[in-house]
Amino acid sequence: MSVHRSNSSSSISNLPATFNEPVQLAIIGGTGLYHLDSLTPVARLTISTPWGFPSSPVTISKTESGFPIAFLARHGFHHDLLPTEVPNQANIAALKSLGVKVIVAFSAVGSLKQEIKPRDFVLPNQIIDRTKGIRPSTFFEKGFVAHAGFGEPFDPKLIKIISKHQDTLDNSKLHYPDYTKTNNTNDDDVILICMEGPAFSTRAESRLYKSWGGSVINMSCIPESKLAREAEISYQMVCMSTDYDAWNINEEPVTVETVVGNLKANSANANRLATAIIPSLEEAIKSKQVGNDLNGVVKMSLSTGKNGIKKEVLHRMHFLFPGYWPADHF
Repeated sequence: MSVHRSNSSSSISNLPATFNEPVQLAIIGGTGLYHLDSLTPVARLTISTPWGFPSSPVTISKTESGFPIAFLARHGFHHDLLPTEVPNQANIAALKSLGVKVIVAFSAVGSLKQEIKPRDFVLPNQIIDRTKGIRPSTFFEKGFVAHAGFGEPFDPKLIKIISKHQDTLDNSKLHYPDYTKTNNTNDDDVILICMEGPAFSTRAESRLYKSWGGSVINMSCIPESKLAREAEISYQMVCMSTDYDAWNINEEPVTVETVVGNLKANSANANRLATAIIPSLEEAIKSKQVGNDLNGVVKMSLSTGKNGIKKEVLHRMHFLFPGYWPADHF
């Protein structure tokens, strides 16, 4: 993989503004991860969607084999967006319009378990949604009703691929569900709690989430993961622990200073992990082992009849799913 350490704003801003090849893999960077040091950028795209513009321009990079990868900064290149302000619909729609089939999303999290230490990484397989309904969380609306299955919000195939590269982490452990067991139970789940922000949890809330079996907590997974599912994109979040949440009274209360210190270490590890997993993901995508399990799901889940379809909503759906519903069909 080509190494390019100079991702300065000046060099990126001079990149071409168009890219005409399909891009099947995307990395979404969270707090502390605003670019990938190990990739050489080849284009920087400003993409307009029916849901507005994404959080940042999408940077396209290529591996040595020529495989293109999209990178999007969830909170913007300068981290100027609160979790509630992230334009998740535009982010996922922009990536979908490029041809993205697989998203690996990085996010800072708090730990709800003693064994998940600050600076450890976590691959969750389940989510509990504690956001408050103030974030747009679906592409569907009146005039176009469809339902996406969300029983397994993450892609087990991606978890298996990523977990094989845990040795790349420096002085950190990677936690993930054990898929080698024949009879998994709820106790085997690695559960991510997604809460509203920007304030951190109270101690009582943190203890409640811990009692539910929560492993980690963040403010970003919802609705990003739900929208990826609606867009038929395979999705996995890589969680980077910055602190023990407020439940742990044996630790000092979480502070911004503590979080920022751990973010720097996590960012370096995130770059190492991304560098390691990209070749495996490239191979799996090219061989169609991942990224195709959700194809056509939305096309078959449309509930609204012909007479109830709103043309303006159908137009927005065509941006996500060109060719699914011909205009002359309605």
